[in-house]
Amino acid sequence: MMNKNELELYIHIPFCAHKCNYCDFLSYAAPERSYRGYVDKLIEEIYGQGANFQNSHVSTVFLGGGTPSMLPAHMVEELFAVLYGCFDIDMDAEVTIEANPGTLTMDKLETYLQSGINRISLGLQSSDDKELKMLGRIHTFDGFLKSYQRARQAGFTNINIDLMSALPGQNLHSWKNTLRKVAMLKPEHISAYSLTIEEGTPFYERYGPKNVKQYDRLWAKKKAGGSRGQGGGALRGPDMEKGGVPGNGAPKWEDWPPLPDEEEDRKIYHLTKEFLASQGYARYEISNYARPGRECLHNIGYWTGVDYLGLGLGASSYVGGRRFCNTPVLREYLSLDLRRPGGAAQDIQELTMEEKMEEFMFLGLRMVQGVSGSEFLGRFGRNMWNIYEPVLARLKAQGLIEVEAPWVRLTERGTDVSNQVLSEFLLG
Repeated sequence: MMNKNELELYIHIPFCAHKCNYCDFLSYAAPERSYRGYVDKLIEEIYGQGANFQNSHVSTVFLGGGTPSMLPAHMVEELFAVLYGCFDIDMDAEVTIEANPGTLTMDKLETYLQSGINRISLGLQSSDDKELKMLGRIHTFDGFLKSYQRARQAGFTNINIDLMSALPGQNLHSWKNTLRKVAMLKPEHISAYSLTIEEGTPFYERYGPKNVKQYDRLWAKKKAGGSRGQGGGALRGPDMEKGGVPGNGAPKWEDWPPLPDEEEDRKIYHLTKEFLASQGYARYEISNYARPGRECLHNIGYWTGVDYLGLGLGASSYVGGRRFCNTPVLREYLSLDLRRPGGAAQDIQELTMEEKMEEFMFLGLRMVQGVSGSEFLGRFGRNMWNIYEPVLARLKAQGLIEVEAPWVRLTERGTDVSNQVLSEFLLG
């Protein structure tokens, strides 16, 4: 173990019950009969790649998607039996599975524990059933509670709850209500991400840059008492039977409220930090909060430059300074000979020294503790202050970073405009 390199594993399961209105992940609804062929191919890839990483020890495993908990229990059991046979997985490794409410049974949960899974990440997003319908989620808050309680009863002692803020029509009161309900459950970890509008999603059709001004005018007219068909007709688009959950009573597009503005979004962010701190959750990354010692080790590995290997459709990897990803085309993935190590890999990129330094800075600065000049020197053999002195001096003068040698970290003001700040560290 002393001479082995640290490695994280990510396994992608693309299946889900329904594609949510905001989701641009590589996932899709598929019949259960299609699961077997994919799992068999994934097992083939695990065997092929395992032979390539005999000099690595695995510190974390993350089964993501999609909705991995859609798989039957015996398929998850098979996957992990092969994983533990092919990779040197640490005895105390953090092993996570993503799950959606409504897909968890006691049989599945007991199988997860027996297979070595010790952490569950539950996708709640909101405690408001109206917000859940608008997102296109297939569960209710009551359904989430049942899944959460079932996981506790099965014996899981490390649970994350995923939340999403800045939703259409959301305000500080409704968001705090979600935070309060979740905190009462005392999960070990809470991820609270702000909604982003991604191209190719139903939300982009409603809230994308080309539609937002026209949409806001329509909403203002409706609030003032106007009706569809008056004043030249309402803005039309695909209804919720196509973009949302069929038959779930979700509102038509014209009835969707606008997104919170940037100021409201920032108020929501600061409320999140302050409220969760009062409940014993410390923010350790821009969007992640944990009880002491319960930070997500897998994600920390991403932000601090630990090598990771992605297995499955479209999975990304970063190993030995090279970045690559698997084909995102299912038919192609299923047709490949994955007994050969790296058989699904494409777009292989050898990172330059400058690119590695850039990633060290803009990923590491997502962490509350920031980045260390000493670690930068040890990793790259160069002085961080010499490389970034003009940028660091300017950002410090603007109050966007603070320096406490050897550490550099974002200030609260810098966190508010983190995308802008982090882009300053691109050397190209």
